[in-house]
Amino acid sequence: MPHDRPLTREEIAAAVARDIPPGSYVNLGIGAPTLVADHLPTGSGIVLHTENGMLDMGPAAPPGQVDADLTNAGKQPVTELPGSSYFHSADSFAMMRGGHLDVAVLGAFQVSAAGDLANWHTGEPDAVPAVGGAMDLATGAKRVVVMMTLFARDGSPKLVPACTYPLTGVRCVDRVYTDHATFDVRPDGLAVLTTHGTTYDELAARLEVPLLRG
Repeated sequence: MPHDRPLTREEIAAAVARDIPPGSYVNLGIGAPTLVADHLPTGSGIVLHTENGMLDMGPAAPPGQVDADLTNAGKQPVTELPGSSYFHSADSFAMMRGGHLDVAVLGAFQVSAAGDLANWHTGEPDAVPAVGGAMDLATGAKRVVVMMTLFARDGSPKLVPACTYPLTGVRCVDRVYTDHATFDVRPDGLAVLTTHGTTYDELAARLEVPLLRG
């Protein structure tokens, strides 16, 4: 649903959660994507997987109910749902690499018009690379969606003609959820599905990528 202002991180997460098909097996990347766990509808049958070895993860742990042994891949305390299981990280990565995940929700530094993903390193000499399981998820999940702000702090677009940061995956992104708009990655361009606090024409003026009306 369009808004008359840019979305907050929680609202982006809620939009992502609404679009995940019931019964999907899903991995949530470190950072903003972890918020999606708190917005999944009850009874959806969506099963959350973490690369540190947990299946059927629940929402974030509320204050006073933190179990130090229950964390997501970002070391944040989480809850477990009935039927949760635990396993070695090698088995977890085998699930990721074997095509067993329906959806991966990842953050990004940049996404190209062709669906290339850059999310593990900015290339700066003093930046700390943090690849984690991103490359495995980008190539192993059946569907990859990105959750990010559309513009960096300096105002430069993060949706670009070609990534200038080191790539995580090539032509792997299917959809991009941002604070200003949601985009589908298509062979002939990026389709604008919804806008928030902006218009199609304003986006076309600020982005150097081909845009389609969704």
